[in-house]
Amino acid sequence: MEVNGTSPVAGAASSPSATPAPTTVDYDAFLQLLVTQMRNQDPTNPTDSAEYLSQLASFSSVEQQLQSNAKLDSLLSTMAFGQGAGLIGRSVTSSDGQTTGTVASVSQVAGQTTVNLDSGAVLNVTDIATVG
Repeated sequence: MEVNGTSPVAGAASSPSATPAPTTVDYDAFLQLLVTQMRNQDPTNPTDSAEYLSQLASFSSVEQQLQSNAKLDSLLSTMAFGQGAGLIGRSVTSSDGQTTGTVASVSQVAGQTTVNLDSGAVLNVTDIATVG
């Protein structure tokens, strides 16, 4: 049997400005793929139902792990903010020793907890070496 090469489809996403396909699949998309796979299977050689259940269980497990990671990230962010709040009114020094001051306030932007010093300097909580 001879197989001929294929040519690109007109309008195919081959330019660098094209939007890349998403790298994650949500639960609904996975179920759609699973149903499509079931509809298009070879009727003379059907796929074992245990394989479908295995795929579903694997995807469900990965989804639960992703949700757990998101919750842990949120917990760590909250804990860092609590630690920063405990530094208000205390004297701190950066790990490089260049910045010293009294913590006036704490802020959190994009998951990063920073302390604002009375001198106007801003330090990430992870960059604090000493607390006085």
